[in-house]
Amino acid sequence: MSIADKYFIQNCTDIIENGVSDEGLDVRPVWADTGEKAHTIKKFCVVNRYDLSKEFPILTIRRTYFKSSVDELLWIWQKKSNNVNDLKSKIWDAWADDEGSIGKAYGYQLGKKHIYKEGEFDQVDRVLYDLKHNPQSRRIMTNIYNHEDLHEMNLYPCAYSMTFNVTGDKLNGILNQRSQDMLVANNWNVCQYAVLVHLFAKVSGLKAGELVHVISDAHIYDRHIPIVKELIKRKPFDAPKFEIDDIDDFYKFTVDNVRLKDYNYHEFDIKIPVAE
Repeated sequence: MSIADKYFIQNCTDIIENGVSDEGLDVRPVWADTGEKAHTIKKFCVVNRYDLSKEFPILTIRRTYFKSSVDELLWIWQKKSNNVNDLKSKIWDAWADDEGSIGKAYGYQLGKKHIYKEGEFDQVDRVLYDLKHNPQSRRIMTNIYNHEDLHEMNLYPCAYSMTFNVTGDKLNGILNQRSQDMLVANNWNVCQYAVLVHLFAKVSGLKAGELVHVISDAHIYDRHIPIVKELIKRKPFDAPKFEIDDIDDFYKFTVDNVRLKDYNYHEFDIKIPVAE
């Protein structure tokens, strides 16, 4: 069983059996097909630890589209883009304007330059600089939840901060997420930031260590509950092997430079209702 399957099944079971419903409350999300309020059941502060030195944390009880998730990761962290025309998938189209912009969100924030004692860096380049020149620093972190620009973001960041920490020869990371749609996005985000830790470790002469995922509001939408119940009954497969090419420049990585070997998964052809 993949550790991603184990945590997903445990978390979803706990939410369904012990979660708190917001039914009857004036919530923001609505169902795209009906316009009605989209209610959830949730648990507060779910924390999962993934040891990336042991296995890659991808679901097998359903397919996670690995290459598409990496493409979005590179769109944000490498291209530092906020325009959906730079992205191969259509996952951000609902939040884009006529020119394709999602506003001053995600990649835009990572690409903003700031002045430090060592010079001018954006957030990504500052992390890469510290991992090479000051790996024992306890200040290696990013944050894209910029209150000054929130009014110009078409969607507030969900996964909003990463804290990196080097322990021995291993790079660890903590992903903080304010909100998580468990069915739609949970493993997508886990895969992305597991890859990010691997990429940063590779170009910094380190090994990938732990990814800790902290979710403030872990929820399942009410119309998703029957789908999740069926999903978590499935028998998981073993985790695939993660492979990464020997590249020493973060900006030279493409989606083809990382891959999964022997990724076995259950087919998932159920149409998921979308909450916006």
